[in-house]
Amino acid sequence: MGEHAQETEVREHLFEDDGRIPNNPTLPLLVYPQALDGSDQDPSRCKELLAENGWGGAWVDGVFSYHHYHSNAHEVLCVVGGSANITFGGPEGETVQVEAGDVVVIPAGVGHCNKGSNGGFSVVGAYPRGQESYDLRTGEEGERPEALENIRNVSSPKSDPLFGEKGPLTQRWSR
Repeated sequence: MGEHAQETEVREHLFEDDGRIPNNPTLPLLVYPQALDGSDQDPSRCKELLAENGWGGAWVDGVFSYHHYHSNAHEVLCVVGGSANITFGGPEGETVQVEAGDVVVIPAGVGHCNKGSNGGFSVVGAYPRGQESYDLRTGEEGERPEALENIRNVSSPKSDPLFGEKGPLTQRWSR
């Protein structure tokens, strides 16, 4: 990690509610291109780094190939292998190509869907401390009132998953 932390050019995407996937009215999705160097792409090292910065509940897997979101948790995805096209923000959202070394922070409510991957695509996912018992929502009508309420009430993480308390997330997500 180290030196290039601050030079990482973070890209922001803000998504409107599409009627099915609520997305997040105030917090942008953050994409950190090539923020993980070689050693941090080792899944166990990556989990340690996240844990040091207060993000837990870590798992290693792919990303579901249907639109889904978490109403009660923010999520970080650290790409540790291969590449994928992931659509964020629901079917009308934006498709971002991610590859090993990229990191994406997904605010509560923001949809994500794997549109196709290759090269042994694999991510380490994690959640801010206290949000590890996340839900999985797919935009069913009945879940909406509760989901919208949950999204409004999710607390902001105390630190950036990679760069700690002074990282880009804490600056860009401060209300």
